[in-house]
Amino acid sequence: MSGVKLPGGFRWERLQRDHPRRQFASGQPEVDDWLRTKAWQHQNKHLSVTKVLLDQAQQIVGFYTLATGQVDFGDLPEPLTRHLARRSLPVAVLEWLDVSATYQKQGLGRILLAHSLRDCYEAGGTFPFVAVILDCLTDAAKSFYRRWDFEELPGHPYRLFASYQQLEAMMKDRPVDVGD
Repeated sequence: MSGVKLPGGFRWERLQRDHPRRQFASGQPEVDDWLRTKAWQHQNKHLSVTKVLLDQAQQIVGFYTLATGQVDFGDLPEPLTRHLARRSLPVAVLEWLDVSATYQKQGLGRILLAHSLRDCYEAGGTFPFVAVILDCLTDAAKSFYRRWDFEELPGHPYRLFASYQQLEAMMKDRPVDVGD
C-alpha cells in the first residue's frame, strides 16, 4: 500500500447532493444504480458514508461506501472469534467500491481501496470492530480483494473479510499516502 498517491488534480470529497452521480458509469449496473439513486439517501439517513474521488472537471472518477454492521459469531472463522463473546459481533462494511469505466485499469481501484481501509482503521479507534466485510459481485472483484489478503467467509464464497488485526498490520507495516 505504500506510495499510493492521487493523480494530479484529483481530490476526495464526501458525497454531496450536487455531485454528478447520474454521469457515473462503471460498467456494473448494480453499482451505478447504487451511486445514482441510493448513496445520497443512505448517507442522509446516517446508514452509510460515501466518499468520491473527483477529477479536474469535477466528475466522479470512483467512489466507495462504508457502513457498520454486525455478523453472527458463528459466521466467522474460528481463528477470528477465539476469545470473543458468542454473540453478534461488530464489523465495518465496505458496501460499494468502483471506478468509472473511463478511468479503469489505471490503478485507481487500489487507491480507492487503500483510502477506504484507512478510513476503517481510523474509525476503529472510536468504533471498534472485529473485521472489514465486503460482498463481491464478480469473480474479477473477488480476485482484486484477494490480492489484498481478504479471505472468504466460510460458506459464503463471495463474502470476504479481513480481520482488524490484518487491517492494523497493513496500516502499520505499509503506511498509506492517499493524497488527502
